[in-house]
Amino acid sequence: MKIKVDFDLCESNALCEAMAPDVFELDDDDYLVVKTDETTPENEAEVRRAVAACPRAAISLEE
Repeated sequence: MKIKVDFDLCESNALCEAMAPDVFELDDDDYLVVKTDETTPENEAEVRRAVAACPRAAISLEE
């Protein structure tokens, strides 16, 4: 599945980074960086938790 982030909605509050640190991180300027745009079997559950936890619903998954 493909990971999509609406950067106009994203507040860079790092909840996604806390839940899926192999996929999301904040850079030195506190902007969200997506390390990969695809889920893997190993990270899918973490990414789904990050999607559900995003307070602005800025992260989504596409088949």
